[in-house]
Amino acid sequence: MNRKRVVSGMRPTGKLHLGHLVGALQNWERLQHQYDCFYFVADWHALTSEYADTAGITAAAMDNIADWIGAGIDPEKSTIFIQSLVPEHAELYLLLQMITPISWLERVPTYKEQQEQLAEKDLSNLGFLGYPLLQTADVAIYDAHYIPVGEDQVPHLELSREVVRRFNNFYPGASLVEPQPLLTPTPRLPGLDNRKMSKSYGNTIDLSDSAEDVVKKVRQMYTDPNRVRADIPGTVEGNPVFIYHDAFNPNTAEVEDLKSRYRAGKVGDVEVKTKLSAAINAMLDPIRERRAKALARPGDLRDLAIEGSTRARTHAEVIMDRVRGAVGLKY
Repeated sequence: MNRKRVVSGMRPTGKLHLGHLVGALQNWERLQHQYDCFYFVADWHALTSEYADTAGITAAAMDNIADWIGAGIDPEKSTIFIQSLVPEHAELYLLLQMITPISWLERVPTYKEQQEQLAEKDLSNLGFLGYPLLQTADVAIYDAHYIPVGEDQVPHLELSREVVRRFNNFYPGASLVEPQPLLTPTPRLPGLDNRKMSKSYGNTIDLSDSAEDVVKKVRQMYTDPNRVRADIPGTVEGNPVFIYHDAFNPNTAEVEDLKSRYRAGKVGDVEVKTKLSAAINAMLDPIRERRAKALARPGDLRDLAIEGSTRARTHAEVIMDRVRGAVGLKY
């Protein structure tokens, strides 16, 4: 296959929601038609913050893969695999540690940000500090050309590029590929309560939610707090209900009509939210159907993950053999 390679992954720390859909999965689905795509369950990455309670990781991994398939990720077009089933990730991670200054890891913007956001967890561990380095190994072990990222993730990728460059300088025969960012502009979805979307806040619409759940959750969505009656002109800009309409309602004429009437105080929240629920459910229906079909055959779903991991490992082994030779560790 002569197509350029793309690698990306997700941590199995819970249910996937609409933020994952617009932030990654819809893009993954598009990319698989153009690139040689490797998508993995980042279970070792989950351990960097969830090490004290690992009970739900494997179940979340299978549930997440079902969501991926629901979102249109095709195992015939993309390699779907589990990180911990390809031990070459860990071996390359170890070798990268040998040449990476600690100060490089400490300067990553999200290092202190996440420590503050997850203050209830003890993140003073080496695994959490080395998180970006494991990410580097995840992509370098497949000679990945592109990594789909948002603007806020570019500093992570720049670190990966610096590490790969430094490693290649020490060991020219390694010939690791410097991954390039594949910028993916995605709408920033707020949570249902207008805070940051997070399962810990309980403010998400999950891909596994039933149609009834979606209706209930949309009904409770935050709107313009100054609009206490339907005949009061409301604010559309920054209003979560309309951000979601823009993201999930393909009927642009209907959306523009709702916005116009909302600004004029000629439509109530009930109508706006009812039409939003209908749009989200119409979009989720085929995802639910594919997801349910995958979960109905758990053995097949597990086999898919195992087979994908075996396929991924065949690629990783070739690159790791080359790296061992460059480092001088072939006996």
